[in-house]
Amino acid sequence: MTNLSIAAETAPTGSRLAARKFYPSPAPWLMPLILVLGIFYLYPLIDVFRLAFTNISIVGNDEEYTLRTIANTLSKPELLQILWVTLVFTASSVVAQQVLGLFIAQVVVRSEKRGLFGSTIVRTTALVAWVVPGIAGGIIWKMLFNEAPFGGLNSLLRMLGASPVQWLSDPNMVMWSVVISNVWRGTAFSMVVMYAAIKAIDPELYEAAEMDGANPWQRMIYITLPQLRAAILVNMILITIQTLNTFDAIISLTGGGPGRATEVLSLYTFNVVFRNYDLAAGAVLSILMLVISLGLALVYARFLPKGEPQ
Repeated sequence: MTNLSIAAETAPTGSRLAARKFYPSPAPWLMPLILVLGIFYLYPLIDVFRLAFTNISIVGNDEEYTLRTIANTLSKPELLQILWVTLVFTASSVVAQQVLGLFIAQVVVRSEKRGLFGSTIVRTTALVAWVVPGIAGGIIWKMLFNEAPFGGLNSLLRMLGASPVQWLSDPNMVMWSVVISNVWRGTAFSMVVMYAAIKAIDPELYEAAEMDGANPWQRMIYITLPQLRAAILVNMILITIQTLNTFDAIISLTGGGPGRATEVLSLYTFNVVFRNYDLAAGAVLSILMLVISLGLALVYARFLPKGEPQ
């Protein structure tokens, strides 16, 4: 026990009462935060659950409580295709962001240790893509993927003597174009997380491994990745939730097309609410997104390293 705790226990009752008056209850200080969370987070969440059990529409005034909306929304034939597109988009984006983020972080850390020129430029260049709004990022990549003669990537391919690629009109190619756009934007966040985690690794571990004759690949497998386990899993939770909620870049890049080749669940929910004016169905789909996000987060959390026993 510390001297402060011993003094607090041995202090007379009058001193304790004076201390309580000097240090009042934290409730008044927490009340503004509780009000903000309740008004802007808890109430909308509760209202979404309420709306899911109605047939309310944006353009209508008649509201009835019914279970038919949930049954009709979850039984629509296009929902399975939407979920599959969402799975491919999310899994590809998360894996690519993790790998590229770790690679860029390793490059930056190694270049800083060796004092190489350009490490700050690499880090800043990656962060620039992160601060670009999703709509703007989609427009940028739409100009690059444009299949007209002025399209950026196809113009480069023609200069190299290669055939142009149907980036946005080929149903088999358009998904990877959307993934490239999303990875370009989101890799910076993974890079920042991995960079901070790598900097926190004890350098003596690498020195001991190098003295034992471990090569760079062995140091990566047996030191870096195990030390980054918690950071990788937390990063996966964050970027998975972020990717599941991504629709702004997609709506400006492909609009969900061609057909429904790139219509993910978040974009489908947006279309149901703001194009079909079906607020109740949109609430059901929002709850479905919440359930998927929480389920994946719980799965990731099971692999987090547990605390060391005291």
